[in-house]
Amino acid sequence: MSHLSTHVLDAVHGTPAHGIAVQLADVDGTPIASGATDSDGRIADVAGELAAGTYRIRFDTGAWFAENDVEGFYPEITICFAITDPTRHHHVPVLLSPFAYSTYRGS
Repeated sequence: MSHLSTHVLDAVHGTPAHGIAVQLADVDGTPIASGATDSDGRIADVAGELAAGTYRIRFDTGAWFAENDVEGFYPEITICFAITDPTRHHHVPVLLSPFAYSTYRGS
């Protein structure tokens, strides 16, 4: 079974984005796990072991921007991804700014 981690970086300040609420759901939207990024902008193990399948991870960026007195364009970021090899670790990093974000398959 696969493990999933995430890491969010504030691209404007070059610092970790701590305190962002994160929710993991299956492809149908059924919640699996939730948490918040730590002081390093990470969640080391989002949900424990995950089987092969399609998932959605949602970052509540709107609340985080509001807490940091930043006007942002994206109130949330939802990334849909597929686990095809459940023996591998999967990592979903996000580089965040008020008017843009990027992500990629990390390791």
